[in-house]
Amino acid sequence: MSSFQEQFSAATKANLETQLALLTALTGKAFESVEKVVELNMNVAKAALEESTSNARQLLAAKDAQEFIALSATQAQPNAEKAASYGREVMTIMSGLQAEVTKAAESQIGEHSRKLATLVDEVSKSAPAGSENVVAFMKTAIANANAGYEQLSKSTKQAVDAMGANINTAAAQMSQAASKAGARVATATVAAKK
Repeated sequence: MSSFQEQFSAATKANLETQLALLTALTGKAFESVEKVVELNMNVAKAALEESTSNARQLLAAKDAQEFIALSATQAQPNAEKAASYGREVMTIMSGLQAEVTKAAESQIGEHSRKLATLVDEVSKSAPAGSENVVAFMKTAIANANAGYEQLSKSTKQAVDAMGANINTAAAQMSQAASKAGARVATATVAAKK
């Protein structure tokens, strides 16, 4: 019985080490992504401040209401495109994180599953007669856990893909709306000058 206890103890220790390694890897990847998003936000905020100052100066220099409206319309288009670009960059960072998390988790969980299956096989060889049902149950539990992980991984990837598609759709719609608004203002400005 000592052999079983030693095997179980070693397997438990390996399991905890695997979980710690996975947690460390995932935490590191999450922090890297947060750093990228913070850097992106700082760059966007700095550029937005500089651009808004420049835009305000242009608007204040407008000679009349028509020029003011025309300038406002021309400034709206780049802002919509920048918002779309920002959304795509955030999505790229999140997709990268999802890929890294999936890769790390697959590696760690796959190794853990192999070790656990090996332990079950070793224990089943020295298991007393009549314990076949317990061994079969453990093998089924391992298979079900692996299948559950695979489904979770697929669902996560689908969710990230759907979020990316939604961001791209929203960005395209914002850009189209800004273009239409700019065209209407330009048409109105030309008509008012006649």
